[in-house]
Amino acid sequence: MFMSKRWFVIHTYSGYENKVKANLEKRIESMNMEDKIFRILVPMEDEVEIKDGKKKVTKRKIFPGYVLVEMIMTDDSWYVVRNTPGVTGFVGSGAKPIPLDEAEARQIMGTMGVDEPRTKVDFDAGEQVRVISGPFENFSGVIEELLLDKSKLRVLISMFGRETPVELDYNQVEKIN
Repeated sequence: MFMSKRWFVIHTYSGYENKVKANLEKRIESMNMEDKIFRILVPMEDEVEIKDGKKKVTKRKIFPGYVLVEMIMTDDSWYVVRNTPGVTGFVGSGAKPIPLDEAEARQIMGTMGVDEPRTKVDFDAGEQVRVISGPFENFSGVIEELLLDKSKLRVLISMFGRETPVELDYNQVEKIN
């Protein structure tokens, strides 16, 4: 099999990724496989959620049901990983696991912390909002557009008898029920 350290993807029951990581770490230690199995990662990224004007950062699984394992593939290391509770198998063709290529592994690592957190927006175009901070505080308006690349909203605010488009941060507005 492979004699160099490579990243492999294992399939798990969805929702059991962290449990599989913990189980596998215990098995590596108890079966003295530290020289063959190195790192176990549940690919996660930060997601910023803005609800009621408050910012909350949560971790989101990038690939639910999958865990990455950095290992030297031997019959023994394959057996330890494959027989860990919660692991349903390796990703690959047939019985032969296929390692991630270096570029794929680097891209996943980059997504796990180097990039900006993604923002999950609880607003939609056409919704009524009230401005809760900034120069337009206490004005109401309708969301015209979500500017996701800037993490802003374009809100039409009624001023001086006409609709005026204003760009606001998500945390500067709240929904009007």
